[in-house]
Amino acid sequence: MGHHRIQAIREGEGVRNGHNRWHPHIPPELHIDSGDTVEMTTIDAADGQLHEPMTTDDLPAGFSPGRVHPLTGPVYVNDAEPGDLLAVHLLEIIPGGRAFTLTAPGRGFMPDEFRGPILAHWHLEGGKARSAQLPGIAVPGAPFLGTIGVAPSLERLRRANAREQIAADRGALVMKPMEAFARPEKPEIAREAWRTTAAHEVGGNMDIRQLVAGTTVYFPVDVPGALFSAGDAHFAQGDGETCGTAIEMSSTFTARFELLKGEATRRRQDNPTFAEPALPARTIPATRGWFSTTALSVSDGEVFPLDASVAARNALRAMVDALCVDRGYTREQAYLIASVAGDLKISSIVNVPHAQVSMSIPLDIFED
Repeated sequence: MGHHRIQAIREGEGVRNGHNRWHPHIPPELHIDSGDTVEMTTIDAADGQLHEPMTTDDLPAGFSPGRVHPLTGPVYVNDAEPGDLLAVHLLEIIPGGRAFTLTAPGRGFMPDEFRGPILAHWHLEGGKARSAQLPGIAVPGAPFLGTIGVAPSLERLRRANAREQIAADRGALVMKPMEAFARPEKPEIAREAWRTTAAHEVGGNMDIRQLVAGTTVYFPVDVPGALFSAGDAHFAQGDGETCGTAIEMSSTFTARFELLKGEATRRRQDNPTFAEPALPARTIPATRGWFSTTALSVSDGEVFPLDASVAARNALRAMVDALCVDRGYTREQAYLIASVAGDLKISSIVNVPHAQVSMSIPLDIFED
């Protein structure tokens, strides 16, 4: 069994030894066999554009959204074919020393109430993240890869582009293909490649905070070699990532790759699955317990039957209000805190007509 390394390096306005688009024609950086391990360094989700002492006054002039989520890879797994499953055993995720959280205009779960930009910088030390912009908060680390997956086939890519164009025509916010800032720069790839801001059936920007070291992720293979890539590492994140970002960092992670021949076909699997370790490694420690808000799917006196999205917004709004009243934070500070440490959960989805969602914050993050 072999061991390999890929070092992602920023070069000018983009990442070298990596890419920021998904497309099956992006050439691999590495060829490996089933059973091999790979150590990969990743660059933060903003491609290194956000750093101290930058403030919101430096945005948007100092930030190009087209560069977000640079990925390390692709890794070509020998003998991988469509219909196989690629098991990626996450062995270790080592954080960088600095991180950020950003709410950009038009993004996040409540862009109408928090227009942004809102920016916080974090120092990562001793297993915790602290920010001068969010005093009194120390968030324990639970590192994971926010963006992780394999390449789509051309058929899948074009089918997804068509359905997302329909959604955009109906008013949905969709990050459609864009040639500007694309890596690789080849127009024939960039003009139809997926940007790395969404999740798809082969993975992508899933932001599943349970994908910590010890977890195995299973990806259905769409193209020969699978073409695995990853990036967008998070030091910690609440379920929902409600302000639009987590504690966003660079990282070094190691994974072992195992090819399961024909298993995607046999299992009729067309989306990623994952198996977590038995120990609760995925949770932020909460020895002091949790504080939670609850809310129903009601807005402005109107019932939205079993609509968990409406209930989730209400639960988030209630948490923001509680952090302001109980802890003295501004609404903007509370919004960021909820994103990096608050968990949204569907508490009830059958008690008609209301969906009920809760949001929980571990009290351990408060240093008082």
